[in-house]
Amino acid sequence: MILVLSLLFVSCKQEIKPADIAKLNGYWEIEKVVFDKGEEKAYGMNENFDFFEIKGTKGKRTKVMAQLDGTFLTTNTFENVSVRFTDKGTFLDYKTSYAKWSEELISISDKEFVVKNDQNKEYHYKKAEPINILNDGEKTK
Repeated sequence: MILVLSLLFVSCKQEIKPADIAKLNGYWEIEKVVFDKGEEKAYGMNENFDFFEIKGTKGKRTKVMAQLDGTFLTTNTFENVSVRFTDKGTFLDYKTSYAKWSEELISISDKEFVVKNDQNKEYHYKKAEPINILNDGEKTK
C-alpha cells in the first residue's frame, strides 16, 4: 500500500527542466492556498500581484499593484530569486536584506504554477491578465 501511494505521489510531481523556468517571467496572482491538512483558501480578485523576472537561474520577484487602466504600479518591495535544481526537486531560493527562504516548485505551465513552502503550504498561482475598466476594453499595455 505504501509503495502504491509513493508511486502515486511521485507520478503526480512534474519534472521541472531548466527551460521551464522562463515560464515564470511575467505577472502572477495567487489563485488559492492549500494548507498542510488539505484546507483551501481561495482568492478572488487580487489587487496585488507578483512580477517575476528571471534570466537563467537568477532574478527577482517584485510586488506590484494592478491599476484600473490595465497597467501595474511597481512597489519598492522585491526579493532576489535563485533557481536551484537538486535530486529532490526544483527550488526557488529567495533573499532580502532581512530574510532567506525557499519554496519548492511543484509544477509549472504557461498559465499556472504551484510552489510549496517549508510549512507545507501550497501556493497556486495563475497568470495575471491586465484589468482595463477605464477605457472600455481598449488595448492595454
